Amino acid sequence: MKNLSMDLSDGRSKELKMDTAISFMPFIRFLEQRIREERTLKTSFYQTILDYFYAKEIPQGDIPVAEAHRYSDFCEYIYASLSPALFSEQNLAWGLSAPLRPEIFYGTDLLYSVLNHRPSDATVYALPKAPEQYHKERMHVIYALILQRLYNFQIPVKIEQYQAWTHPDTGLLRYNQVHVNVDFIEVSALGPLPVLSFRELYTYFTEAGGHEQLEQVLPLSLFRLRGFAVVTISDVTAQMAVENIQRIRFQRSDGNTTDHYQDVIRSLKTLVQNNRMEFDLFPFVRVNNQAVYGYEKAGNGILFSVWGEHTLSPDAFRKQAEGYAANPISFFSPDIHGESEMQIGFLDAFRRAGVRSLVLIPLFYNKTLVGVLGMHTWMDEQFDEKMLAMLDPVLPPLAQLLQIYIDEFNSELDQIIKEKFTSIQPAVQWKFNEAAWHYLHQKKKHLPATMENIHFKEVYPLYGAIDIRNSTLERNAAIRADLDHHLLLLQDTLAALKPFDQSSLMQEISYHCQKWQETLQSGTFSSNEENSLSYFLNEQTRDYLMHLFRQRPETGAIIGDYLQAMDPEEGAVHQHQQELERSMQLITHTVNNYFEAGKEQLQQSYPCYFEKFRTDGIEYDIYIGQSIAPEKPFDHFHLKNLRLWQLSSMAEVARLSHSLLQEMKKPLQTTQLIFVHNQPIDISFRADERKFDVEGAYNIRYQMIKKRIDKVHIRHTRERLTQPGTIALIYFHEKDVADYRPYIGYLQDTGMLAPQLEELELEDLQGLSGLKALRIGVVCHEPAAG
Repeated sequence: MKNLSMDLSDGRSKELKMDTAISFMPFIRFLEQRIREERTLKTSFYQTILDYFYAKEIPQGDIPVAEAHRYSDFCEYIYASLSPALFSEQNLAWGLSAPLRPEIFYGTDLLYSVLNHRPSDATVYALPKAPEQYHKERMHVIYALILQRLYNFQIPVKIEQYQAWTHPDTGLLRYNQVHVNVDFIEVSALGPLPVLSFRELYTYFTEAGGHEQLEQVLPLSLFRLRGFAVVTISDVTAQMAVENIQRIRFQRSDGNTTDHYQDVIRSLKTLVQNNRMEFDLFPFVRVNNQAVYGYEKAGNGILFSVWGEHTLSPDAFRKQAEGYAANPISFFSPDIHGESEMQIGFLDAFRRAGVRSLVLIPLFYNKTLVGVLGMHTWMDEQFDEKMLAMLDPVLPPLAQLLQIYIDEFNSELDQIIKEKFTSIQPAVQWKFNEAAWHYLHQKKKHLPATMENIHFKEVYPLYGAIDIRNSTLERNAAIRADLDHHLLLLQDTLAALKPFDQSSLMQEISYHCQKWQETLQSGTFSSNEENSLSYFLNEQTRDYLMHLFRQRPETGAIIGDYLQAMDPEEGAVHQHQQELERSMQLITHTVNNYFEAGKEQLQQSYPCYFEKFRTDGIEYDIYIGQSIAPEKPFDHFHLKNLRLWQLSSMAEVARLSHSLLQEMKKPLQTTQLIFVHNQPIDISFRADERKFDVEGAYNIRYQMIKKRIDKVHIRHTRERLTQPGTIALIYFHEKDVADYRPYIGYLQDTGMLAPQLEELELEDLQGLSGLKALRIGVVCHEPAAG
């Protein structure tokens, strides 16, 4: 035991204008009360303390802190009567302090040792408090005691705090809980007490500056405190490590998940108080109820290196994960190099990585396997089963943390599905949420539940189309070229096989091959004839050749070469179609990726609905208006900004497709079309087609126009409006393109569009007349030579 004065607050406490002093009399009165009430042998011990107190003539009045050391023997009696009998002095951090002043004047050796090891700097795990915060909490404790003793007003204020200190051997933080017992502090008023309502008191304790208001109403100078406080410091490292992981579950936010998971690993090391222990968390995520790779979140990654995508194929991982999920048992070995050879397949990867001790613990959430906690050491370190017991309290919060990760994984998948595969985009998600809530509310109230119509009134439409020029003609030409090549190859193959087969069937096949060649060369080749020729080549001829091979195996090399040429992916008889398809995919993928990036950028200015359609090129609809974002004011400048983006993006797409020419086996070009509709329309979500469509007769006309203008001609000519390297804007009235004309001039000045602007009248279409168009060339730089 020691009798030294030490500041418990580490210099953070402020001097208070309050009459306080150490006094043993509250404790003496407590003993006298216990002697009157107690009926056990304790009474004789309490009487011994009282006899000592009066025999030594210990002061019954105030005792200055500087003189408290003179009564260390009596303090030892206090320790003996108040400390738990099962704890020795070496294992109990216990002491006495002045009444509600952070000044220790007597305590155990362990108490002073703990206080001397407090960290001097603030770390991520230390729990430092600024002097202002410390003062506020101290004032709350003081006033809670005053109001309890003099006003009988109970307020739930914990008279405790947490401290953290670094263990000199491990370098890890240890957590201490400082608990202050105020049973032996007496409070008295030095004057009349003001009348206070309970409502006022609750307000003072809940408001940020409530303690300052209390000082105005109840100045501390009005009160007198006598006695001492009992301070107990206990090691709560394990509890705080668990609580830290639990806090991380609720403090997660986008962008800092990696830091959070590293905090989890540090908490686990703090829990076991060994910085040389390595931890890893491996979540089990599923897609279509099949185990798939997760993503490394924390630890040194040993589990991901053994079970991850760089080691196992998706199928191999799935089999191992499903096998483990069927029988998820814990594994522990203090030295995996000493395990039997029967487990070599399981442990070999860990051995190669240099692991020595290893434990794998399955984590369950609601009885479902959510992942594995791994703990291991490297070759120069080892642990035993006693270490495992320390992990028990942390397993439930770790399982919950992995379940959150799994939920986030599933949420990411759902978000991608919504953005990429459905019409429920973020800009309109709120409307679907609202409708779903109304439906759920009706259902929970046992009312007839019907899903309301999702619609948006008075939105401005923007339509654009990027088409691959003459794609149908190019596809037909590629098909005929491949068929011609196929027939030539068949003719050569049959000629090579004639020495092996002189049958009438061979002659018939050769005859039909020649006739089909003549039909192709004549130029009159219908779709029905194409189907018949495909049947001849892929069914009749193939069956004959397989029959011949079975009869004459020596024909295998000739027939094998022919069948290899027919391979759908790499076969020579599909070369022209494959080249065309790859060229078309190159264009559509490039254009699609460009619009995907642009779609995200557009939302920053004002939320809009952007939907793309794949044809032989790319078509899109954009809708913007007040009803899509009711909380954000909409004006014409948002529409003008979108129209400028539409025009400049079409020019950029034309440039992109032109730059791809050098990469195409089959050179293809694109045309760019914009239909300008200057009046707002109404749209609604069609659940059967899972897309938005127009509403009302007038609005349907807008949809009809879009479908008819893609191949429109210039009036009195056979020239198509849309041409490679140009942008065509179709409209009805001059005011429709008023917004676009300044943007055309701007893009001409910047060198993106050519100087010449064509103003054209278009042919009448079914039910449509009076269409006009602007056509402007795009300045495309020639691709560099390969």
